[in-house]
Amino acid sequence: MISGRLATLARLTFGNRASQVYLGLVLMTAALLAYDLALAHHADATLSGMPLLLLAAPTVFGFLAAGGMFGDAVTESAAFLYPVLVLSVLIQSAALGALVRLPRRSGRTTRTETA
Repeated sequence: MISGRLATLARLTFGNRASQVYLGLVLMTAALLAYDLALAHHADATLSGMPLLLLAAPTVFGFLAAGGMFGDAVTESAAFLYPVLVLSVLIQSAALGALVRLPRRSGRTTRTETA
């Protein structure tokens, strides 16, 4: 039963075109961010992570607000930020998959025949 729910969740998160496009966009943005942080040195380097945070919005901001209750040291640590970012992207992808699946499910309603 649990494996069936995990399979459904995995299908929602990774198994549709909309989620795949979203995850591809996130991966491309993360790769550009890694390149920017590793090789490019410029004055506005502190803002280079904003596109990735905006792609993970709004859930990432909720997690950051919740982490802020434990102090700024927690939310500014990489040990908190990276898992929160990954979790937020996965939640967004699953929500997108559920949203794509919704019109197909509503089309499957049973119809009663009228005489």
